[in-house]
Amino acid sequence: MADPIQPITAVEKPTDSAKPTESKSSIASSGDEPARPPRKRFQKPNYAKIHAKPLPLETYPLPAFIPHSPLSLLRIAATLVRHFFQPPSSHASAPYVGYFSSETRSVHITDPVHVRALWEMGFFGKGTLSRSEPNWLTAEKARLRAGGVGGGGTAEEATRKRREERKMFKLERARLEREQIELQLRQERALAEQLERPGSASTAERQASAEEVSSRTSHSSLSHVFPWQAQYVETTSTSEVQEQDLTTNMQEEIAATAVEETTLAVPAQESTATVTGQEDTSTITKATGKKEKDQALFVPEEPIVDVNQEHLQLSLEEAFFLSYALGVLEIRKGPDMAPITTTDLFTLSWTHSIFPPALDLSTLRADDPFLLNYAVYHHYRSLGWVVRPGVKFSADYMLYNRGPVFSHAEFAVIIVPEYAADAPDAEKKQSRDWWWFHCVNRVQSQVRKSLVICYVEVPTLAAIKAVGKDDIGGILRQYKVREFVLRRWLANRSRD
Repeated sequence: MADPIQPITAVEKPTDSAKPTESKSSIASSGDEPARPPRKRFQKPNYAKIHAKPLPLETYPLPAFIPHSPLSLLRIAATLVRHFFQPPSSHASAPYVGYFSSETRSVHITDPVHVRALWEMGFFGKGTLSRSEPNWLTAEKARLRAGGVGGGGTAEEATRKRREERKMFKLERARLEREQIELQLRQERALAEQLERPGSASTAERQASAEEVSSRTSHSSLSHVFPWQAQYVETTSTSEVQEQDLTTNMQEEIAATAVEETTLAVPAQESTATVTGQEDTSTITKATGKKEKDQALFVPEEPIVDVNQEHLQLSLEEAFFLSYALGVLEIRKGPDMAPITTTDLFTLSWTHSIFPPALDLSTLRADDPFLLNYAVYHHYRSLGWVVRPGVKFSADYMLYNRGPVFSHAEFAVIIVPEYAADAPDAEKKQSRDWWWFHCVNRVQSQVRKSLVICYVEVPTLAAIKAVGKDDIGGILRQYKVREFVLRRWLANRSRD
């Protein structure tokens, strides 16, 4: 009887424990320079918990349905009955309040509680004293806690400190490179003068000496700036006595210069204490230890900032979306004035979307910036995107999947109006130069974003007047949005 077929087994590889392991710290410390300690990174807050709500609204989901448990159906039915007789409100007890500014053509939120709520729930607006998130008060407290010279715990301070360190590193590297070049030139000049004296060596020996001096000076000690030169071992030639004397003279000259600079830099009290002996040294040590002990016992108080001077600035599209579409924002012209109605706010935003603001309503057009921008803004907000201004990337809007604190924007939107065929100058208004399209697309490809050309169909002004300015929904329904994604064609990525 034939033997049964044995299953094929993989050859066991030696485990990691059998191999001689070497930690990264031992590898890093094998050179002349000690290993650098790991940089302390800025601890990020829990953004998933802070920005859990995509919009400033309260939602009440139904209980989970479990197929094998009939009691889940009873819980769902009880919840539906309770919501039918006592429907919960999705809005807060008091709406958020903003103030319209005709100078900046925007809406300002001044209450710090409202500012944080609108930013954390939907990323609306931007801080007037910050780059995006309104965190001026936190940065100011960190600056005052550090003595007014920076060094706080905010992300902006960490970025500023990292840029300063990189700047100082580049300046130090340039200075050392310049000193290295000057030292090499002095050595070559002295060698040339010595070789030109009568009774010097032959031409071949001069060339060999010059090459050796050049190779030695090119590997000067810059290990703290260029770590890859730390393991270089300088070799000297014992056969050339003249070059040894020259190198010795140069080292003595550099050492004398360093001694003079050190002597000038040391204060008179320190030099006197060094000369007098051990008693003065012990006195300085005791004073230093007492000073360090006092600094350890001293706990800085929390800096006091009287007023938060930062506002949340909303664009006209963001403010109208919060007021008209969500109904969570009241906009006023002053602290003691009544809220602006939705119809008046629509007309006010329409007239202030152009500069100077239109005083006569008859001068308004159907393709004014507010109508086009709000149609696109409302379209993408209703699809769940976080819409932010895109002027930094030469676009109208930037689309984020969850928000700017979670990831970078995926798409850049450019609005292009689309007119009817019988509209006057329709081809001239909606046309764009291919050079302009190429430049904008090149910018988006460099920052790893896809360009979305958003065509907005513009109705006639007669159709808008026929609907009436009180029917805002009827006016906005006449604007239709059509998307077109444009990507840069690359030969090495699009061969198939």
